[in-house]
Amino acid sequence: MKPFLDEDFLLDSPTAARLFHDYAADQPIIDYHCHLPPDQVANNHHFATLTEIWLNGDHYKWRAMRSNGVSERFCTGDASDWEKFEAWAKTVPYTLRNPLYHWTHMELNRPFGVKGTLLNAATARSIYDHCNAKLPEDDFATQGLLRQFRVLVVCTTDDPVDTLEAHQRHARTSGATTRLLPAWRPDRVMAVSDLQGWNAWVDGLGAAADVAIDSFAMLLDALKRRHDFFHQVGCRISDHGIEQVWVEPYTDKEVEAIFCKARARQPLSPVEQDQFRSAMLYELALMDHARGWTQQLHLGAMRNNNTRMMHSLGPDTGFDSIGDTPQASALARFLDRLDSSNQLCRTILYNLNPADNEVMATMLGNFQDGSCPGKIQLGAAWWFLDQKDGMERQLGALSALGLLSRFVGMLTDSRSFLSYSRHEYFRRLLCNLLGNDVEQGLLPHDMGLLGNMVQDICFRNARAYFGFPE
Repeated sequence: MKPFLDEDFLLDSPTAARLFHDYAADQPIIDYHCHLPPDQVANNHHFATLTEIWLNGDHYKWRAMRSNGVSERFCTGDASDWEKFEAWAKTVPYTLRNPLYHWTHMELNRPFGVKGTLLNAATARSIYDHCNAKLPEDDFATQGLLRQFRVLVVCTTDDPVDTLEAHQRHARTSGATTRLLPAWRPDRVMAVSDLQGWNAWVDGLGAAADVAIDSFAMLLDALKRRHDFFHQVGCRISDHGIEQVWVEPYTDKEVEAIFCKARARQPLSPVEQDQFRSAMLYELALMDHARGWTQQLHLGAMRNNNTRMMHSLGPDTGFDSIGDTPQASALARFLDRLDSSNQLCRTILYNLNPADNEVMATMLGNFQDGSCPGKIQLGAAWWFLDQKDGMERQLGALSALGLLSRFVGMLTDSRSFLSYSRHEYFRRLLCNLLGNDVEQGLLPHDMGLLGNMVQDICFRNARAYFGFPE
């Protein structure tokens, strides 16, 4: 029987252990998609308590606590930091076989050095005090944590109206070991189901771009101005978090009429909404291609399903789920339209529904054009899938239907500075997959070949693929 969370955790063979310890463990991290607050990085924020760094904003933990019968007061409410942490500690023993059980103890081990002690009601106070005592240290401020985890690049998720002041200020910081770069997230320009919110956002975009947005052409002009500004600050990646790709047919005249109707706050029909979104998604993809960026499409999330809690707490509080929207046809048409004019940029496709693993993996080969290795990527297992089974299934689909060797590897997609343990988790599973194949005679026992592949996937492929500015 193997001990829990030992140095060979998730590694089932000597070959897997050697691949991880000798080739994967010390590789730097390029976190090309996350939701870390850029001001906390730039300010080198010190966290007051373990609750602040670990529980605040973590809807994974909130969902588990709610499922365990914990009152909302201890998740997002007015309970004290200690009370919230104690409620989480009492929940942890009930998370067995949920990835939270692994992540919790990995994060306590690194960076806090809590090893061999399981979190539960009896150990909560001693662990809380031990970790809180470390938080004032420089190594536990935001930049210190990034340094400990060997994070070289962090790409945050930023709205086109954002000032990027924190990114620019961080770039002037002497001694920082992690680059802080923005990533373009223009989803709100397509949120025309809420015309009041959409118009307020368009007004803000006009102010940020210093233009009056009174036509669809001026909307595109304002976005291009902000796109140029993001590029100047170092942005090389865009991202869309959408349930599906929109490819509703439209004409320029129809889109202009829809824009004017929306600006006048006249309700749009479902077809008009999809026409406008289709036009915007296409135009945004053209901007990315013109600048040589990579576009990311996070597809399949059904968001804000609980209306009562949405009104009470707002979005991103743990009430989203996997959607079952068909993806293949619309995605193929969208990519083909861009490819037909040779304006398809590097693209990463993320599926939230595991049933779409093979759909997405086979979509890649339709649009590889030899311009760069792995131009179209199957994104890392995402959100509900960034756990053992989800990662293994994503790696299996990519291995069988594409080139795993060209994969750009893991990301955090997280708001937590402690979530870099997920890179370790991924790397262990990757090495275990390859190691087990060697043990079964499915791959050659060539550590140079396999070790090089592991290091590429962990770090070097991402460094080459994204082309971040030096």
